[in-house]
Amino acid sequence: MRRLIQGRTTEFTLLAVMVLLCVGLSFGTDRFLTISNAFDVLNVSAVNIIFAVGLLVVLISGGIDISFAVAASVVQYLTVLALTALGGGNWAEGFLVAGIIGIGLGAINAFLVYRLQIISIVATISTFNIFFGLLMFFTKGVSIYNLPDWLSTRVVFYEHEMADGSWVELTLPVVVMILCCAATSFMISRTTTGRKLYAFGDNPEGARRFGINISAMHYISFGWLGLMAGIAGLMQAHYAQEVVPNALYGRELDVLAATVLGGARLGGGKGSVMGCVLGVLLVSITQNGLNLMGVSPFAFKMIVGAIILIAITLSSARFDKLLPDTLKSSARKGGQG
Repeated sequence: MRRLIQGRTTEFTLLAVMVLLCVGLSFGTDRFLTISNAFDVLNVSAVNIIFAVGLLVVLISGGIDISFAVAASVVQYLTVLALTALGGGNWAEGFLVAGIIGIGLGAINAFLVYRLQIISIVATISTFNIFFGLLMFFTKGVSIYNLPDWLSTRVVFYEHEMADGSWVELTLPVVVMILCCAATSFMISRTTTGRKLYAFGDNPEGARRFGINISAMHYISFGWLGLMAGIAGLMQAHYAQEVVPNALYGRELDVLAATVLGGARLGGGKGSVMGCVLGVLLVSITQNGLNLMGVSPFAFKMIVGAIILIAITLSSARFDKLLPDTLKSSARKGGQG
């Protein structure tokens, strides 16, 4: 039991903070600590959690990606256009097309990082702007409101009317989120590939000498995030009942903050799906409580920025692991001079 607690320190800490936060917010507004609001938070958080478990894999491998939210916007737009042109399609075809496009966009990032040796954060800043620029240029910012029937029809697995007239709903995005979490957890903790990703993120040179395929690690990690981004984009379109080109713009910082808060280490080699989920929920609970209390949304942005700053400061990994060896050598020589 003691070993379990020591291995899950981050998760237990987040749970304790969430409990204290919920108690505190319940004094600020009587609408917060209700079952219907709890399900609302879960439904709203589903897309971010899908993003987060994808980003977790990239962080474990020692990289970083901030282009995934824009990639999801590209995926949902192209998927809807493609299936509409083919007669409408269905859920199976939707997931297939979204997954293929998402993996393809992830592979572009992997190519830039591995083949062209561009720092992952620089490469994904570039693709972030390229993807978004191309999307806005070709769509002219026009949203799609006429979605295929299978995508626009709400799928509710459970619903119940409460005594106060509010409704409790368990929607499709939550179920898909659970499946994505389970798949990611299985991949990183139960497969040889997952162990290689941890090893590569913790010690890239040691992993290379041990014979781990470095190219595969890059393409698997960024490809997995691309797959999750494609699925998340489809779930966002289903939840919002529309496809808005810039709807997910800016979501990447919230997800990054939550994922690092959940224990994923900048620099690689550490992170868990449970911590990732708890991190997203903690950020979502904070935002939900502040909204119910009438606090300005700009205050929440300040909190997210503080979370990122604190997480980087307290991270046990050296941030220079994200830099190539040439830059690290130059930095050391400059310091000696």
